[in-house]
Formats: sequence, C-alpha cells, structure tokens
Amino acid sequence: MTTSARPIAAIILAAGKGTRMKSQRHKVLHPIAGRPMVEHLIEAVGELQPERMVVIVGDGRDQLETQLDGRAELALQEPQLGTGHAVQQAQSALAGFTGDVLILYGDVPFVRPETMRAMIERLHGENEPDVVVLGFEPKDGLQYGRVIAENGKIAKMVEFKDASDAEKACTLCNSGLMAVRGEALFDLLSKVDNANSQGEYYLVDIVNVANDEGRYCAVISTDNPDEVAGINSRAELAAAEARWQHTRRLQAMADGVTLTAPETVFFSWDTKLGRDVLVEPNVIFGPGVVVEDNVTIHAFSHLEGAHLAEGVEIGPYARLRPGSVLEEGAKVGNFVEMKKTTLGKGAKANHLTYLGDATVGAQANIGAGTITCNYDGYFKHKTRIGARAFIGSNSALIAPVNIGADAIVAAGSAVSRDVGEGELRLVRADQLVKPGWADRFHDAMKKKKAGGK
Repeated sequence: MTTSARPIAAIILAAGKGTRMKSQRHKVLHPIAGRPMVEHLIEAVGELQPERMVVIVGDGRDQLETQLDGRAELALQEPQLGTGHAVQQAQSALAGFTGDVLILYGDVPFVRPETMRAMIERLHGENEPDVVVLGFEPKDGLQYGRVIAENGKIAKMVEFKDASDAEKACTLCNSGLMAVRGEALFDLLSKVDNANSQGEYYLVDIVNVANDEGRYCAVISTDNPDEVAGINSRAELAAAEARWQHTRRLQAMADGVTLTAPETVFFSWDTKLGRDVLVEPNVIFGPGVVVEDNVTIHAFSHLEGAHLAEGVEIGPYARLRPGSVLEEGAKVGNFVEMKKTTLGKGAKANHLTYLGDATVGAQANIGAGTITCNYDGYFKHKTRIGARAFIGSNSALIAPVNIGADAIVAAGSAVSRDVGEGELRLVRADQLVKPGWADRFHDAMKKKKAGGK
C-alpha cells in the first residue's frame, strides 16, 4: 500500500489508431506472453487497489469493451487532439473524485506496481507537488520529450520536436507517465493550449502551466528504461516479448527449474512451475499450465491449459491441449495429443496416440496408435478407461464407450460397445489365407510389365 490514505484513480490512454501495427486488432490487445498487453498493465495497477479506472478509447472501442467486460469505465476521445485532450475525456468519469490520479498508457504495459507507488508517494513528499512525472535515461534519447529539472524540481517539459539543441542534449527523458493531484488535474488541463508544431494538446504542458502558476512539479526516475518502453509496431512487440521471456526464464531457473536451452523455451504470463522440473529445448507453454515438482518435459512439446502432477513425464513431441490432467507419475510419450482428458496415476500413453474427452484410470496402458473417436460431426462424447486396462496398439475407441478395469482391448480393434471389467475385446475380421496366391500374382505382374501376355 502507499503511504497516502487518499484514494487512487487510474487513467489508461488507449485511443491511438495503432497504424504501425497494420492490424485490425486494437494495438493494446496484441498479446505478450499469451496475454493482451493492456491486461499486464491492469494487473499491475490492481495491486494499488484503485477506486476508479478509466480507459480512454477511440478506434476499436468495441474490442476494448469486450476485453475489459465492465472492469473499467470507458471514455471516448473523438476527435483525437493529443494526450492532454485524451486525459480530459476522463473528467466526467472522475466527477466527484478526490484523490490522486495515475496517468498510464495501454501500450506501455510493464510499469511495475512499485514504480506506480513511488509516483503516488512523491505527491505526498517534500513540497507536496501537484504533478509528478516519471522520467528515465535511455542509452539513446531518440525523439523522447525532455524533462528539464534541477534537484528533482521540474523547470520545464518540452517535446522533442519543440526542443532547442541545448534541451535535446538533456538526458532525462519523459516517459509520459504521471501522478497528479485530482483536484489540480482538470484545472491544469483546461489551461493547456495547442500552440506547438503538431497543433495538439500535450499532457506534458500541465507541468508548464503549473510552473507558470507557481505550483511545484517533481520528477522521479526509473532505473529500468525497459519498464516504460512503448509498443507501437510488430518489431517492438517482438522485442517486448523477448525481454519478458528472458526475465521469466531467469526467474524459473532461480526458482529451481532446469532449462537445458533457456532461449528456446517460451512461457505464458500465468505458467506455474514447481521445483526440480526439467524442461528440454523447444518447449512452449500456452496459458493455463500448472506443473508440479519433479516433472520432466522433453523437447518439442506444447502445453496449454494442462495440469501436470508430481513425477509426470511427457514428450518429446507431446501436445497437451486445454483440460489435460496428468496425475502423479503418469507418462505421455512422443507424438501423443491430449484434450479434456485425465490420465490417472501411473497411466501411460507412450506413442502416437490421441486421447480426447476421456478419463484413463490408474496404471492403465494405452498402446501406440490408439485414438478415442470422440466427435461424431455434431457432438463430443466421452471415453472412460478403467484402472489397469490395457488398450492394444492401433485401437479405435468409438465414444461414448466404457472400458472396464483390468480389461484388455486387442490390437487393431474398433470398439463401439462397452467392455466389462476383466474382459478381452477383440474386434477384427477373420484372416483369409490363400497359399501361393502372392507368388502367382508377382509372376503375372512381372510378365505384364515385360510386355508378355
């Protein structure tokens, strides 16, 4: 929690057209680690327990409305006349609010909660500023706006295009993020004009307005420029993904996971891994994966929405789709796919198998080439395989069907009726033997190929 007892509101700017993404998807909904970038930001803001949250929208409003599903109030910016104008659109949503306001950007998704707290705390620190700006010092200032400050007090904010050569030489750059006293924010915004090279109402100009009125404005800096990196293109999206994955891999190894080729493993935002988990090269974790202790995941496996209990082993080349549950000591081998299936304790499916909409009992053995035929073209149906059952290779289990405990299904069987406990089910056509037929066939074909009659 912050040291201030005042409530907090968050304004998230997400009205940009995102033209550089060249996408029909709203820019802030492009995923990083399997999660829309704006959701990363909202989770971080949530740690401060804001009383209100307002998202400024423009193009693609319907997409954001669907994604946020009532978790924030939306305010429309139309037309779009700059960042200051964008923040003004939150005024009615924050009517009657008396507290501190964080101004954030939907395409700057990785601001840490502790950084946000530091901004709020600075509002209530020395000289109790009306505005706190988050600055940073990148290796190359590029075209970022500059913060001209001395001992933390801001003398001037200037956009790069409007900066003098001396101002461009300043290394302290403006991240765009601010914390502002709620009682001052909209008063200051009302006094901002658009007398600049872009003809826009810049949010940063509230600092200059405040300075002209003798108010105090402060800057604090983040020591991690990546924290405030904006994402405006596919290349920047890929770079953000790479940074996130690198950090997550380091965290996994620090937590007791072995990654034999870390740079080839990709996590999702919610991947949970226990200790002494071994992850071989080229493994991808989609959303919703939980892996308990002492699990081995062999190379080239893909997991999503799966739960692996202690001692499980999967792969190589395994695919676990949503709803896959492997209980303690279960094993899935190469080229096995599971979907909405529970594999009981110690059960095995070692090769070339599809298990969909199924439950497999403890210690059961699923032979190579087995499939559960779960879909009839209209509906999905369930297959239940009992404990210690043995399913022979190349069997088709045509759901809905139940295989009893300790039953055996002979190799090559197509099973469409229930199999009782301890039964053998063999579903094959009788073998027909014709001695000498193959020799006669080969002789006839050789003569025909040679042109004989």
